[in-house]
Amino acid sequence: MTLSPRPAGAQATLLAHIHARAFPPTHRWDAQAMQALLDMPGVCVVMAAGDAPGFIMARTLFDEAEILTFAVDPAWQRRGIGRDLLARCTRQVGEAGARTLFLEVAMDNAPAMGLYRANGFAQAGIRRHYYPDGMDACVMRRAI
Repeated sequence: MTLSPRPAGAQATLLAHIHARAFPPTHRWDAQAMQALLDMPGVCVVMAAGDAPGFIMARTLFDEAEILTFAVDPAWQRRGIGRDLLARCTRQVGEAGARTLFLEVAMDNAPAMGLYRANGFAQAGIRRHYYPDGMDACVMRRAI
């Protein structure tokens, strides 16, 4: 995601750094893109506990929420960090009034899809050629 240049804050820079470690180059978001998302109404960021480099960013609008991005440094994956972030995010957007949580995930990202399914998400649709590299996205949702 690339947007017009603007100074990014420390949080946006940190999020972009974690995102760059977790995603391939065609899927990475820079600090300016992160800052633009942080500036949107209804956006929340849940950071991993302790030293673990990970976060989840979501946006709540009325009774729906969407996970905008979700990243855990690969060196820290498979330790329950993603599951914890997802649970904490779900609680937070629920407290903000969301009754449904949506996300898009690359169709070839089996580990992420497994995590989402194990946490109550089901496929709601497919967005064809959603990602810059042409990969389709699976749209998933769950009730809160």
